[in-house]
Amino acid sequence: VQLQASGGGLVQAGDSLTLSCAASGRTSSNYAVGWFRQAPKKEREFVALITWSSGRTYYADFAKQRSTISRSNARNTVYLQMNSLEPEDTAVYYCASASSFTTNVHFYHAWGQGTQVTVSS
Repeated sequence: VQLQASGGGLVQAGDSLTLSCAASGRTSSNYAVGWFRQAPKKEREFVALITWSSGRTYYADFAKQRSTISRSNARNTVYLQMNSLEPEDTAVYYCASASSFTTNVHFYHAWGQGTQVTVSS
């Protein structure tokens, strides 16, 4: 599988943004897609994940109230809608594939290039 994230940009605090993760070459072993983010000088951190089959989701605590992850099996695309963005949300956002329901970054593969989200105050 190959994943490509898109939809980032420069927004103002309080704005909303929807990121997309397009998957190609997906097989049954590609059980879930996770979104992660990495700010400068910080480790990559989990944001949210969703399974392709049932649409089961899980969010990081900081993302629960402000984010919605969804998927379109027909389009092989996973979306991450983020609301009430804050400057602290500034990071490169990545999507990746996993064969299990996990938040552990080490169990993910097929990382896309990432998309930059910059939130100005």
